[in-house]
Amino acid sequence: MSNTNTRPHSSIVVDGNDRAPARSMLRAVGFDDADFHKPQIAVASSTSDMTPCNVHLGELADYARKGIDANGGKSIRFDTITVTDGISMGTKGMRYSLVSRDVIADSIETAVQPKASTGWLPSAAVTRTCPAA
Repeated sequence: MSNTNTRPHSSIVVDGNDRAPARSMLRAVGFDDADFHKPQIAVASSTSDMTPCNVHLGELADYARKGIDANGGKSIRFDTITVTDGISMGTKGMRYSLVSRDVIADSIETAVQPKASTGWLPSAAVTRTCPAA
């Protein structure tokens, strides 16, 4: 019988007496006792009402969360930015288009790493957010 830890990262932030403050923060966002024994899976979404390419991603992220939760994980959703080339085309706003990939990638890493999620799932659309995610 395998003794595989299904929470190699999540356990770092929630197990032990010294992690009580972290657990209290997670309880405030809806965690219960059972959730602390599940692998925490981050769902990164670039949902935005700024563009038709991303307006539906919140719904997709919610479906992903349901799947994670139904299969023994504890999903945690967070949002990241998106840049809308179609709106900013021909303006100074296009200066932000390519650099936004790095900003998106950095924002996802910044949200996932300190939280020590056991896994993460991106929910992105279009050529700016997909490479970053």
